[in-house]
Amino acid sequence: MSRIEELVAKVGRGQREAKSRAAGLLSASIEKGGVIQAFGCGHSEALAMEIAGRAGGLVPTNRIALRDIVLYGGEPLEALADPMVERGTEIAHRIYQLAPVKPDDAFVIASNSGINGAVVEMALLVKEHGHPLIAITSAEHSAGVGSRHPSGRKLGDIADVTLDNGAPYGDATVPLPGGGAVGAVSSITAALLAQQIVVEVVDRLLAAGIVPPVYLSDNVPGGKEHNAELEARYAGRIRRTA
Repeated sequence: MSRIEELVAKVGRGQREAKSRAAGLLSASIEKGGVIQAFGCGHSEALAMEIAGRAGGLVPTNRIALRDIVLYGGEPLEALADPMVERGTEIAHRIYQLAPVKPDDAFVIASNSGINGAVVEMALLVKEHGHPLIAITSAEHSAGVGSRHPSGRKLGDIADVTLDNGAPYGDATVPLPGGGAVGAVSSITAALLAQQIVVEVVDRLLAAGIVPPVYLSDNVPGGKEHNAELEARYAGRIRRTA
């Protein structure tokens, strides 16, 4: 626990300039009517869930996932059966095409290693289409492994702002006597980074005289109605799926 607490404190207190730049890009997108598109594979999808569609979060947010090719693209479930699917590049093109993306949207992409083909290809597509991109990755892990993308590039090489989630090589923090480790931390620190950025985005919107479009919990009186009214402003642009 002490190691995890140490990393949470380090990530929470550090990278202030980078966090501020990230919040600036995202608030500028929202001011122009844009939506924050969040993407991550595997456990990094937790970052997208942290950003898109939760109480206390911003309404103009959308979660992109590999399963979108099934939910929205009509592909059979078997298309996701291969656990190596995120290592290829082609799926990124399909899910980007299926996503309700507009020119003023900004992207947040999470990947602990930042090396898999789908994540790197998505980042390249995002920049090719002119969107601001914030990456959340482990600097230590990414530096310790080679890219699986044909270009040799990694997520952190492509983003406008790269935030380090502080996770060690291999993610887990507590070594075991016979080798290996337990206590993965990347989901915890990525969630912390996401919430810090959202808070600063809201601060910036308030400073600009804009009422922030923020979710209430559906489980408080009036929350569901409040949320439905705000979501209607972004009809067809934000997806709320299981």
